[in-house]
Amino acid sequence: MKMLKSKRCQPNNRAAWCDRTMTPTKPRELESLVQIAHDLADAARQNTLPLFRTALEVIAKLDDSPVTVADRSAEASMRSLLGAQVPSHGILGEEHGRERMDAEWLWVLDPIDGTKSFITGSPLWGTLIALLHRGQPMLGLVDMPVLGERWLAVQGQVTLCNGQPVRVSTCQSLAQARIYTTSPDAFKPVEWAAFDVLSRRCALRRFGGDCYSYAQLAGGHIDLVVEAGLQPYDYLAMVSLIQSAGGVMSDWNGQPLGVGSDGRVVAAATPELHAQALAALRAP
Repeated sequence: MKMLKSKRCQPNNRAAWCDRTMTPTKPRELESLVQIAHDLADAARQNTLPLFRTALEVIAKLDDSPVTVADRSAEASMRSLLGAQVPSHGILGEEHGRERMDAEWLWVLDPIDGTKSFITGSPLWGTLIALLHRGQPMLGLVDMPVLGERWLAVQGQVTLCNGQPVRVSTCQSLAQARIYTTSPDAFKPVEWAAFDVLSRRCALRRFGGDCYSYAQLAGGHIDLVVEAGLQPYDYLAMVSLIQSAGGVMSDWNGQPLGVGSDGRVVAAATPELHAQALAALRAP
């Protein structure tokens, strides 16, 4: 399959990614962790991309969500890499559960975010990798294998797409906002009612996108993402991605996101837009 290239986000070498994401504190340790994140994304891509748009058995999990051998083999490969390089770190993965959740460093893995997109031939699926330090998101990586885009953020540094810095839009008003959510099916009835009210106040609302919506927000192409029914591996990589691009991300109550959040998220380009979205969601 021919790899597509983003005209906006041209590929760069990995050294540039690593060099531009170091923080003043323990730079060598952080550089090593960034390298591991890239290795994890590479390992996942090697397991997923060759199987995209091929005949795969789709298995229904206990929650009725679909999974394939691509999801499971990719996460197994990622876990093997972590076990070899940072065996004391914890892991929370969508397919293979939890290990050492009380560890100082916790990797949160989603080998294929957007499995429904994957099995229906849509290119808008990706691999999500988050690294938490003592419960706080430190690093987020979104790899889009079919699009040939890799989005990386380390807290306190700029978000990068293929090594190039990106930033959220300056939108401050719902009336001008472009809003995305993945699917109405993810919302409970009362949540959908709140989202419907909010989204109809926006200039444009669209559905679909899975993890790519957050990348579009970080890159300034859309202004607002509101979702419900997510798991930690669905949203924790996005916290660093959005915040490092200058945006705001929280739960529906405005609280910081963590492993124990309720799965309802609001990501916005500006504090002003974020506040308006929260107010609209709370409105009777």
